[in-house]
Amino acid sequence: MSTTNATTSSTTNTTTTTTASAPASAPVRTSAIRIPIFQVDAFTDRLLWGNPAAVCPLDSWLPAPVMQAIALENNLPETAFIVRNGDAYDLRWFTPATEVDLCGHATLGAAHVVLTHLEPDWDEVTFHSASGPLVVARQGDGDRFGLTFPALEFTPVDPPADLLRGLGPVAPTAVYRSMDYIAVYENEAQVRAVVPDPRALSALDLRGVVVTAPGDGADFCSRFFGPKLSIPEDPITGSAHCALVPYWAERLGRTRLHAHQFSPRLGRTRTISLDCELTGDRVGLIGAARPYMTGVIQLSEEDLDQSPDPARRP
Repeated sequence: MSTTNATTSSTTNTTTTTTASAPASAPVRTSAIRIPIFQVDAFTDRLLWGNPAAVCPLDSWLPAPVMQAIALENNLPETAFIVRNGDAYDLRWFTPATEVDLCGHATLGAAHVVLTHLEPDWDEVTFHSASGPLVVARQGDGDRFGLTFPALEFTPVDPPADLLRGLGPVAPTAVYRSMDYIAVYENEAQVRAVVPDPRALSALDLRGVVVTAPGDGADFCSRFFGPKLSIPEDPITGSAHCALVPYWAERLGRTRLHAHQFSPRLGRTRTISLDCELTGDRVGLIGAARPYMTGVIQLSEEDLDQSPDPARRP
């Protein structure tokens, strides 16, 4: 096979090919769109820990159904798509089920990709997102980064029946409404013992459910359940800490906090640590990132049409 008319940019590569068996007067031509993809383990300095995220740099936005289809194909908690915008980047996040307004670990993964691969001379990057500007700065010479996110309000509410049914026999001592429902328990053992019912939690009107309590060896601990997002349990949820940090800062009377989040990643309950700080109306999080895999997504022009036309997609 011979290749002609190949053009390449930093985020896409369109190639036209001619097959040797075709007549010279009637070449078979296919147009390929090549998108870099990076998979990063976020909020960890150990590979195969933390929370995995995919990051796809683009020259311009793909149609939303295509980005959603890529996220579903990746089958990771989040896939981040970024587009250079002057001296910053625009950022969007997709779970396998839907686009979301805020994601912590995929932002950390995107910052790792930008500051390590795309803009290695930068010390920080600003992402423009549905939740406003998010700044991520390099911490020292390693793979640690400081993230600045909006602090979210939380309001006490009567627990919905589906929430109580979805969290099992031990009822929380208090429930709050924020981006997610926050269910507060007496101690870490109760948080660890929760066995969620995905069907009941999927019936709730908010994004997900956070269960939290004072931690053993940490200021507080938590778990996150997001079956509505196709995330049964998240290994580490930076966005949930945008409400958890203000709550625990108010309860404990201090703004610098150390947090643990638990999840059964790889069949074992693992503890991921997170340093947090509340500064005015912003939440600061510090975490490391480890690159796991790089590759290229190869699409055709036809793949950009994700319409559910049964004639095209039986």
